[in-house]
Amino acid sequence: MKVLGISAGTQNGSNDAMCKEALMAAKEAGAEVEFINLHKLNIKHCTGCKACVMGLFSGRGNACVLKDDFQWLVDKMYDADGIIWAVPIFESCAPGIFHTVMDRFGPRLDRGNVMIGMKIAEQGGKPIDPKYLKEKVVSYMGIGGSDWATRIQCDFATQAMTPKWTLIDNEVFQWSLDIIMNDEAVARAHQIGLNLAEAARKVENGTLNVPHGIAGEDYKGDPGVCPLCHSKNFYLQEDGTAICCLCGTEGVMKNVDGKYVFEYDADKWVPHMHDAISGKFIHGDDIQNNEGKARAAMQTEEAKARKKKYREFISASTPE
Repeated sequence: MKVLGISAGTQNGSNDAMCKEALMAAKEAGAEVEFINLHKLNIKHCTGCKACVMGLFSGRGNACVLKDDFQWLVDKMYDADGIIWAVPIFESCAPGIFHTVMDRFGPRLDRGNVMIGMKIAEQGGKPIDPKYLKEKVVSYMGIGGSDWATRIQCDFATQAMTPKWTLIDNEVFQWSLDIIMNDEAVARAHQIGLNLAEAARKVENGTLNVPHGIAGEDYKGDPGVCPLCHSKNFYLQEDGTAICCLCGTEGVMKNVDGKYVFEYDADKWVPHMHDAISGKFIHGDDIQNNEGKARAAMQTEEAKARKKKYREFISASTPE
């Protein structure tokens, strides 16, 4: 089995160290390990051009038009059975470089989109590499210098949600400028590596029980509040309902014996979960319907006139 460690922190810093601690544990458990620091790669920002998904849905493959090191990183990730991330916490959430990777994954590597693209390719289009449907397990460690850390676990799980990788651990370390001197934190990183290796072995031998969403029986992380995806982040609406910011399930938040409980209609919402294949297919249909309406609207003379007005009003400033 192969386990890949990815650090989004400074070279030879705390994130590198904690990622390597987890890799040491994975190696002890019999894994072949490899380590990558994102800052040594040239990864461009997603421009939102949609060329990848348009190609995917028209039988032309799912390649990105940007030429950089991202595909090399993707190949490394898909070659592994499990991935361990160590990521610094910036302003309560993941840093831009992690979000760039997350942005570049969607929509071309979304599990639902890939499955749709493969069906289209069967009708005579360009084949999609089957590795993009390979089961995989992933764990995350967020390492912060303070206690501002309320969003990063949702960021992490969102990255896992796109390719629908099975989540094992989703850990946050606060006040961790000297984390390598914190024996308890180092031991936790080691255990995360062991947990990931155990699950990666199941991927290798085909015994992983793949969950409906991203978190199943092998999940070892914080139980959170949402019983489906374990997220703690919710969007509270004025009518009293709550929407899980990760899996999109809608329900009601209640305080039962001093503990928050999220109640929802399983028959109605579980099929719509953002991290479930059924939810991805529903989302894909919605997007295709909306794209058709938008294309028709933007081909009108009125739309062309409005675009011309904005294009001619002012040009973007650039450095001299």
